Amino acid sequence: MNPPISRYPVPALTDLPDDIRRRILEVQEKAGFVPNVFLALAHRPDEARAFFAYHDALLLKEGGLSKGEREMIIVATSGANRCLYCVVAHGAILRVYEKRPQLADQLATNPLKADITPRQKAMLDFALKVCKDSAQVNDADLDVLRAHGFGDEDIWDIGAITALFGLSNRMANLINLRPNDEFYLMGRLPREKKPA
Repeated sequence: MNPPISRYPVPALTDLPDDIRRRILEVQEKAGFVPNVFLALAHRPDEARAFFAYHDALLLKEGGLSKGEREMIIVATSGANRCLYCVVAHGAILRVYEKRPQLADQLATNPLKADITPRQKAMLDFALKVCKDSAQVNDADLDVLRAHGFGDEDIWDIGAITALFGLSNRMANLINLRPNDEFYLMGRLPREKKPA
């Protein structure tokens, strides 16, 4: 049984604008497969470009958050938003970055019981507050993060990653985005390719 990857039409690679097709082929070369999110969002090319530009600006930049910590935020908040695609896909990336196969499952299910540092717990407590009730964020929340060594730019990054994936989670749920089968085993087996 191969259910569709989206409830919306998924364009063929040959029908895509050159820049989007090139990006998808680069991801395929690096990961060994094309993550379904690239194909599904290509249904609306201008929006796909905007989404991936913001994604890259937040996740590929230097800063006080490690790549693994950025993925922790995505997995924990995607779990709170009940987004199957992002939990599975970013859980795989988290397992590869952190080399801890159990961590993504812990964070997606109950971050309070995850095997993480007090600093990471403070980071995720804040991310989950932004995710669930951003109107209640106050100066005291930022002071807690500063006490754990986060700078103001790091705090912005935590909030921005949470907000971007709030959008991503909702769109993935709207279009019924199906995770690639490859993601389920990534990071659970030795000698994996790095995620795109």
